[in-house]
Amino acid sequence: MKKISLGFSPCPNDTFIFDAIVNNRIDTGDYEFEVFMEDVEQLNLMAQDGKLDISKISFGAYAQVSKNYFILNSGSSLGKGVGPILVSKQPMPAKMLQEGLVAIPGVHTTANLLLSVLFPGIQNKKPCILQP
Repeated sequence: MKKISLGFSPCPNDTFIFDAIVNNRIDTGDYEFEVFMEDVEQLNLMAQDGKLDISKISFGAYAQVSKNYFILNSGSSLGKGVGPILVSKQPMPAKMLQEGLVAIPGVHTTANLLLSVLFPGIQNKKPCILQP
């Protein structure tokens, strides 16, 4: 048996995708998977350290790990009509947004990368890493 470390997040689409592997519903041949279910920012950091054989990561983090990892042909969740959104309790002009505190899912996430491109003036960001 060849053991492969596999990292993915506890979000519903990931748990659905990997259910068959995690719960031994399919024959994986000579491969055994050691599963790490972590928040995507934690997976980004684990990939930076080369800790996993296969891992979900943020598109925004790929440049930092591209020397040790390559993108597989399946498993992407970035596209038109999906992705990060900004929410607030009340309507907020961009100037107020740039002066306020903005929670982000992690420094190395695609959400933070896109926020930085769309609103480069936002300086007060706070990573809020979820725990499974």
